[in-house]
Amino acid sequence: MRFSRLPSPKPEHTKSQAYTALQGLRRRSSASMERTGARSGKRWLPGLLLLAATSWLLVIYFHLAVLRGPPVVSAPRWSLAEVASDGGGGGDGQRFLLQQEERLSKLMKAPPAATGNALSAARDERRRRDDECRGRYVYIHDLPPRFNADILANCRNWYPWMDMCVYLDNGGLGRPVDNADGVFADEGWYATDHFGLDVIFHRRMKQYDCLTSDSSRAAAVFVPFYAGFDVVQHLWGVNSTAREKDALSLDLVDWLTRRPEWRAMGGRDHFFLSGRTAYDHQRETDSEWGNKLLRLPAVQNMTVLFVEKLPWMSFDFAIPYPTYFHPARDAQVVEWQRRMRAMKRDWLFTFAGGARDDPDSIRHQLIKQCGSSSFCKLVQCGRNERNCLVPSTFMRVFQGTRFCLQPKGDTMTRRSAFDAIMAGCVPVFFHPDSAYTQYRWHLPEAHDTYSVLIPEADVRAGNVSIEETLRRIPPDVAEQMTETVIGLIPRLVYADPRSKLETLKDAVDVTVEAVIGRVNKLREEMARGQGHLLQKQSGNAGVQQT
Repeated sequence: MRFSRLPSPKPEHTKSQAYTALQGLRRRSSASMERTGARSGKRWLPGLLLLAATSWLLVIYFHLAVLRGPPVVSAPRWSLAEVASDGGGGGDGQRFLLQQEERLSKLMKAPPAATGNALSAARDERRRRDDECRGRYVYIHDLPPRFNADILANCRNWYPWMDMCVYLDNGGLGRPVDNADGVFADEGWYATDHFGLDVIFHRRMKQYDCLTSDSSRAAAVFVPFYAGFDVVQHLWGVNSTAREKDALSLDLVDWLTRRPEWRAMGGRDHFFLSGRTAYDHQRETDSEWGNKLLRLPAVQNMTVLFVEKLPWMSFDFAIPYPTYFHPARDAQVVEWQRRMRAMKRDWLFTFAGGARDDPDSIRHQLIKQCGSSSFCKLVQCGRNERNCLVPSTFMRVFQGTRFCLQPKGDTMTRRSAFDAIMAGCVPVFFHPDSAYTQYRWHLPEAHDTYSVLIPEADVRAGNVSIEETLRRIPPDVAEQMTETVIGLIPRLVYADPRSKLETLKDAVDVTVEAVIGRVNKLREEMARGQGHLLQKQSGNAGVQQT
């Protein structure tokens, strides 16, 4: 038989026609096999070659007639069985035809539009995601474990007086707090370490909406280096040398600068975080506290996040301390806000904290003024008093107070300010560097809408009465300030990294959005030829950028 007998496939042929033809081919081949089974093996090779050619013709026919042609119901004009030679065949050829028939049968059983609909839906989903994530994609470096996981494995040795491993439970949130007295909600509250943000932030970044494995599409690049946990290994109880304190920071810079992702913008699109204050990372001499992470030129190209920044630097940024509240769902946030709005606030102001040996501290004056006022609730925390280590001790007081005094802590900032906001208590600051120059991404520019500032110099000199200052604020203004504070709660919490808020933006969302905005500005400057100008840092002159 000649192949010229096979007519050109036309679009009107359907899957059904192909299937009918294949069945005819199978029957014809079976009959041929029965007639020729006893014949000499000399005819085996031509038959096999014919079957191979037939399979290719079937593929071509299926592609042209079924995939490209519109389905119609016209009767078949020819049969594929005619292609088979009367003398060809054999067991292997028959099995081959059976396999082709089975595959075609499976294709026919599927609804004609099923595959097309699935592909179309997938394309629509990719297009929707690209539209939503355009300009928001983040690439996360896959760092060697020595920069993060190996540090966590040493958690029992970070502090000589306590085992910090319990604070790494539940994705870094710590263990759930005891809510026996009803101060908290039954879900979403944990005994979180105030310097434990390294792992919390990293786990939350893994839940970010717009992650990409293609760094060329990324608006920013996250470096999951646990800088805070690294430095804390060398601060207490360990006679670490300067070289040991700086070793991992130098190693990180060496690793990053060799990567192609770094070369795209010289690291200016990179960001990372330390859950401690920037003060712990700006050592100048070998005998000083901390490491010299912030002194490294490559680090100065990146955006660095801390719970407290250095006022004279402009490449580091402060983000909120982690509080005890880590909601897993929007409903938990909304319900907590509703509860705080309904709180009866019997106290005008409160102070929770202890005195300091520092002669410049105003805590002595605050304790004295609060203790002598019938409008103030004092929660005094001495060195041997453990009540302030129990979150419910001061959170209960904050919930029943209108204004919460927030002087400097061991540094310019303290976690208590954010605990107060979680309780709907308006913070009273005594220095701009305790909040206003720090958390510009997360707190309103109009400082007086959510807080009160009383200059600490006036308190130290005895020229101001805190009670009188706060009582002069009209009740309706104080109520509105409380409402503003409660409205800030979503953007100041770190959501449970094991889940994801549905619509609300938490502190990580706000931070990433701000980082991308900064990187975009740097990218525009580089496009104009300005680059990322860094002046050498000398003393407290800092690093200047344009």
